[in-house]
Amino acid sequence: MPGRFFDEWTVGDRITHQPSRTVTETDNLMFSAMTHNMQPLHLDAEMAKKSEFGQILVNSTFTFSLAVGLSIADTTVGTLVANLGFDKVVTPKPTFIGDTLTCTTEVVEMRESKSRPTQGIVVFRHELTNQHGEVALSCLRSVLLKKKDA
Repeated sequence: MPGRFFDEWTVGDRITHQPSRTVTETDNLMFSAMTHNMQPLHLDAEMAKKSEFGQILVNSTFTFSLAVGLSIADTTVGTLVANLGFDKVVTPKPTFIGDTLTCTTEVVEMRESKSRPTQGIVVFRHELTNQHGEVALSCLRSVLLKKKDA
């Protein structure tokens, strides 16, 4: 499924991405190991049981990466020039092993590129919710996209 070009977006466009994704213990373990994040709350079940959460917390940078990954098929595949930045990343609810996460995206800002007339800047708000409808992660992602007729 291709992404959209700059001129195919409007502020307020909203997409619920499919598929959703159930987070596994292997996801959390491998991501934590690959990124050298050895936080015991992500890896040590006995220690995590003694925490206020009572169980292992999924690495929040995994949930962030998952949100972006779930969104790209509908937003930027084949039309992206560059990710320009990520802002206001928040994790209001923890993610646990076994949670099923769904990503929604809304276009919150758009503007023509001043230096690149064949491209434009879109700001997406990505929101990841769990199976209970609770927001697990929200962020703004600024991207430079190609224009369709350029």
